[in-house]
Amino acid sequence: MGEKQKVIVIIGPTAVGKTKTSVELAKSLKGEIISGDSMQIYKTMDIGTAKVKKEEMQGIPHYLIDIKEPQEAYSVAEFQRDVRNKIDEISSRGRIPIIVGGTGLYIQSVLYDYQFSESGKDEETRLRLEKRSQEIGVDKLHQELTDIDPKSAANIHPNNVRRVIRALEIFYTTGKTMSEYQDTQQPESLYDIALIGLTMDRERLYERINLRVDLMMKEGLLREVQTLHNNGIRDCQSIQAIGYKELYAYLDGKVTLEQAVNDLKQNSRRYAKRQLTWFRNKMDVTWIDMTDGEFEQKLSQIFTVIAGKLRLEANK
Repeated sequence: MGEKQKVIVIIGPTAVGKTKTSVELAKSLKGEIISGDSMQIYKTMDIGTAKVKKEEMQGIPHYLIDIKEPQEAYSVAEFQRDVRNKIDEISSRGRIPIIVGGTGLYIQSVLYDYQFSESGKDEETRLRLEKRSQEIGVDKLHQELTDIDPKSAANIHPNNVRRVIRALEIFYTTGKTMSEYQDTQQPESLYDIALIGLTMDRERLYERINLRVDLMMKEGLLREVQTLHNNGIRDCQSIQAIGYKELYAYLDGKVTLEQAVNDLKQNSRRYAKRQLTWFRNKMDVTWIDMTDGEFEQKLSQIFTVIAGKLRLEANK
């Protein structure tokens, strides 16, 4: 087997500064950026997913953004295939792929050789679970998973009904939990990886998340969600995203706008906390604290780590 392809990965919670950091690295290292975010794949869902703006890209190519309609599903296995294809394509041009995002499981699936097992697939069981989720609600179904497989439940958001059902389907079909299957796999890294995690003082991060939500509302997030709502898009993967489900509750008349925005802030903060916990437990990350100090100084620190791991020189 030849030399592994070099891949840079920038992970971290929402609002920590991944976009700006990754673009600067791409400029220095002849890099091209692949979005590692499970929601930026959706067209028209721009503000709520904090999609990189044209001017922020600074001419750096970005991939896996706007590739699906909001009503379409997109699985981890599809993401794995698409990103690996992009890594091959970018590397073949002598450039460096930089994966940037916050969806841990998706990124992990690309970097390591996990087999997305066909085991534990049973349509009858799945349909029964889907029916149950409508009858008892997603939270109770997630609680059922917590009782059976707390490890998987901790990594799956209650609103990600498809994955909750998949984890339960595996258990009810095979008698083994999803985490037992994952623990027996010894994943091998497929690439030569520099994995950088951006972190920040919790209070500062939460402050930035709250400000970001206010800014999203000013930029027209409600209008963006209203359009999806008016087009009858509901009960699909994309609308489970933070930023959309809260405003759907408002548009459905269940809560006031003020309450919806507060829920959005709170859910974003909780999600950031879960993202950090997930990355710390699951991956071998070099953490860079972005709380204090000059951005240039942080960038230089990140560059030093990457250059050391991948034996690279800057494109100055």
